[in-house]
Amino acid sequence: MEILGILKQIFEIKHFKNGFKKREILVLTEEQYPQNLLIEFLQSKVKLIENFSLEDRIKIFINLKGREWITPTGEKKYFNSIQGWKIEKPIEPVKNSSSTNSDEFDELPF
Repeated sequence: MEILGILKQIFEIKHFKNGFKKREILVLTEEQYPQNLLIEFLQSKVKLIENFSLEDRIKIFINLKGREWITPTGEKKYFNSIQGWKIEKPIEPVKNSSSTNSDEFDELPF
């Protein structure tokens, strides 16, 4: 899956005792009803964010993850997360390119 949006915030890398590390970013999606999504990058993927700045337009390739947790009282809870595994600057579509030869469409094929 992919998300296209604007990079709004880059959080610090969190280090955990077992050597695990995580970094989160906040992205404002580009859609009819824009959403603020928190996307996490884990382990070696935390470095992927280093080449980007706030307000950059980005494309993030993601996996949706879900897990079950049982509370101390025995109640089941479910949590979702969005994990990024690749990030890039999207290629902007070419608008009204003057390099297109419009003469080839001027004549009818008959």
